[in-house]
Amino acid sequence: MDMQKTNVVVIGAGTVGAMALWQLSKREGLEVVGIEQFGRVHSHGSYAGESRVFRTAVHEGGTYVRMIQRSRDLWRELERESGRDIYTEVGALSIAPEGFPDLVTALGTVAEFDLPHRVLSDSELRAEYPQHRIQDGDIGLLDAHGGGLRPEVAVMSALDVAESNGAKLYFNTPVLGIEERADGVVVRTTQGSWLADTVVVASGSWSTRLFPELNDLLRLQVLGLTWFMPKQPELFVPERFPVFLRDSGPVHFFGAPSFDGYAFKACTNPEWPVFRDVAEVPTSHTREELIKIGQRAAELFNGINPEPVRQSVHHCAYTPDRLPVIDRSASGRVVTLTGMSGHGFKFSPQVGEWAAQLVAGEDTTVDPRFALAAHLERLAVTGPYTGGGH
Repeated sequence: MDMQKTNVVVIGAGTVGAMALWQLSKREGLEVVGIEQFGRVHSHGSYAGESRVFRTAVHEGGTYVRMIQRSRDLWRELERESGRDIYTEVGALSIAPEGFPDLVTALGTVAEFDLPHRVLSDSELRAEYPQHRIQDGDIGLLDAHGGGLRPEVAVMSALDVAESNGAKLYFNTPVLGIEERADGVVVRTTQGSWLADTVVVASGSWSTRLFPELNDLLRLQVLGLTWFMPKQPELFVPERFPVFLRDSGPVHFFGAPSFDGYAFKACTNPEWPVFRDVAEVPTSHTREELIKIGQRAAELFNGINPEPVRQSVHHCAYTPDRLPVIDRSASGRVVTLTGMSGHGFKFSPQVGEWAAQLVAGEDTTVDPRFALAAHLERLAVTGPYTGGGH
């Protein structure tokens, strides 16, 4: 096949790649190509798993609040453009003992940014959210702008809108390599090669295969998802059961209401090690892990069957400080978007918007700490990511 020419190639059509394709496709006169190694909206990426928690009162601190607020507007915009329901604003409820560090940070974020919220005592939590088994001394923070995102629907919608705007998408097309040269960047694939003015690398957990220089920075953290069936499913519908984060002693759970009518999502993470390559990542929980997760879930939620009715295992590329890599090369020809560190889905529309701005050479509000050089400087001090911190 002869080499094809285009303005922009986006490598990866998962979370970040789909949002970059959507935003780039809005640019007049820009020829945009998206290349994905799997099919359209597949089960292998970090985004799979029915739902994602959306929070504005983040316990990671104020760094992300502006990104998330902008993304909230963009999620609504994507809903309008696609005609699909993506974001269900049912609130996000964080429950932990009073003084728990993450909750203290989230409360500070609420105060700093004047976010709509409620603080609930243990007695108020028991009265209003009987689905949760509340401990004496627990408090709750209800983030009014929080809710649940439908990741597969979101990725499909962004890709469909991008395609309707003129982007050309190629699926089941692995990228074999990229090479920057004087007249552009060559992207070699199993289906031929493209010569692009700019390449956006949004290949997530596979990023180190294209850029070995990321090997020291990125590690893959395994993320396990589980769903449980309650005795009264009607108590766990979105109208009555916000997305949640639970912390009790060393146990952390997060999850979402029942979108399928019979089970709700409640996940914790077994103590898997971190990995360097996707090929090393386990593809399922063990029986012992599922038993342990079910026992822990039964301690935090009332009226549930402790045997998960569904489970899946995923992965995400993490940086040591969990800040993403969002950067443009010195030549301006390669934009790198990776290291979302397990919390990137909620603000992925902002990352997609930044990608389009970086391709165009425009000024952005990207935090300078997200630059690859800044990451590598910090890595020399901290060492690589070793796991934990969920």
